[in-house]
Amino acid sequence: MIIVMGLGNPGKEYAVTRHNVGFWCVDALASKHRIPMNDRRTHVVYGQGQIEGVPVVLAKPRTYMNRSGQAAKYLLDRFQQSRQFGTLLVVHDDMDLPVGKIRLRPSGSAGGHNGIRSIIAELGTQDFPRLRIGIGHPQTGDAIGFVLGRLTQEEAWLMEKTLALAEEAVAWTALHGLASAMNRYNQMTVVADA
Repeated sequence: MIIVMGLGNPGKEYAVTRHNVGFWCVDALASKHRIPMNDRRTHVVYGQGQIEGVPVVLAKPRTYMNRSGQAAKYLLDRFQQSRQFGTLLVVHDDMDLPVGKIRLRPSGSAGGHNGIRSIIAELGTQDFPRLRIGIGHPQTGDAIGFVLGRLTQEEAWLMEKTLALAEEAVAWTALHGLASAMNRYNQMTVVADA
């Protein structure tokens, strides 16, 4: 079993912001693979199902980004998964990647991402894989305003294609493992039509 947790902020005011691309990815996976997201707990909403025959749990924290670790801990405890590499795949936005780019990582620091920082603090380890989805970098120094802002029209088109690539990467990871998925997807880039 693999637990795929997308990061974002709950509430209508955040639903279409760049910071919620992890939620968008999980929603798309749930829709494509017909996994109902109807188990609601204090810290998380989740659904169980299969992706290409592999048992999965798709999840979205019900807490704000900086408390995402509570949901990760709950899920790992709930499904009796050890807190070892490979049982949890966290999907989140990344300002260091352009829109159109995804990157799988086996582990690492928070890199300034408060959701990842919270998960590291709650689990006591950096050793969990992540799928980073590029949202681009702000033109000005206002990182908070940028991540809580909406995509431009061109970015939205690219993001739609990027999320399709991210969905494929999650399915490939579930079927073939992280190393294979990294080799296959880390060099791919979605580009705008000419």
